[in-house]
Amino acid sequence: MIEAPRLTSLAHGGGCGCKLAPAVLRDILAGMPAAAAFPNLLVGTETSDDAAVWLLNDDQALVATTDFFMPVVDDPYDFGRIAATNALSDVYAMGGKPILALAIVGMPVNTLPVQTIQGILAGGASVCAAAGVPIAGGHSIDSVEPIYGLVALGLVRPDRVLTNRGARIGDVLILTKPLGVGVLSAAFKKGELDEAGYAALIDTTTRLNAVGAELAETAGVHAVTDVTGFGLLGHALEMARGSGLTVELDAAAAPLIAGVEAMARAGVRTGGAVRNWASYGDFVRAENLDDWRRDLLCDPQTSGGLLIAVAPEQAHAVLALARARGFAAAAVVGRVLDGPAEVRVR
Repeated sequence: MIEAPRLTSLAHGGGCGCKLAPAVLRDILAGMPAAAAFPNLLVGTETSDDAAVWLLNDDQALVATTDFFMPVVDDPYDFGRIAATNALSDVYAMGGKPILALAIVGMPVNTLPVQTIQGILAGGASVCAAAGVPIAGGHSIDSVEPIYGLVALGLVRPDRVLTNRGARIGDVLILTKPLGVGVLSAAFKKGELDEAGYAALIDTTTRLNAVGAELAETAGVHAVTDVTGFGLLGHALEMARGSGLTVELDAAAAPLIAGVEAMARAGVRTGGAVRNWASYGDFVRAENLDDWRRDLLCDPQTSGGLLIAVAPEQAHAVLALARARGFAAAAVVGRVLDGPAEVRVR
């Protein structure tokens, strides 16, 4: 019988911290030929949005996305739950409701016991069951590192699609989940995360962003994106570029997971935060920003929250909706201004 190693010991990175740095991804995609025009493609790669959207008919559009990564925790069931929650988030971020999922499974079959792999798949299936969708198939390979995720498909009304490019001047920015997943993950890998910290990590990364489907029906919501591997600054910059406006963030207003500030002040951070800042720091205007807070704003968020641009008169209602759906830490973190496509931090 194969003895089970720590899942995180088999991966060179974990969670959304595995994502290619924004600058590296930009260089790779720069060599791609221009895509042909497809009239039914409502959302493609133009503004680095969360998912593709394809018009089916006057009443329905298909939301399609995929997301997968290496383990961020050692418990197989928790890893499966986190990965599945993260994958479904992109459908919710577009205002859609998931209808179907396919599993993406890459496992070192000569290294991991069958029971461990079964636990990962069971964790993912439990999240999909909670979201009301089947895992109807997928694909598996024998890989050097454990990899798990989903292809996620959903439906949305064509006139209710939420994108990262619809923000308007004067909009208020709301973040639904607290930051710090990367910091907690780094502490976990070092064996320095206590039970309370681990519980907080699992609670935030397995909380479905299902409120996104309701936001599509909410007046005044103009743009939405989920905050994942590029950190709050990186995904705010994508919204700024997509909308052609300036996004201003209040650094002190960004909610943090309990205990994360102390860890960050003590120097706990991820390589992903460093890579993120190196990739897009030239497009961020920030004065007198402490290094530890900058790291948290760049911190890769595995299964992070939604960043919502909403008309100021509707901000209170959206904040109340998010909190009523279990996002107790939801907070106003900034606003949208007339100006160049950049992020300002105050």
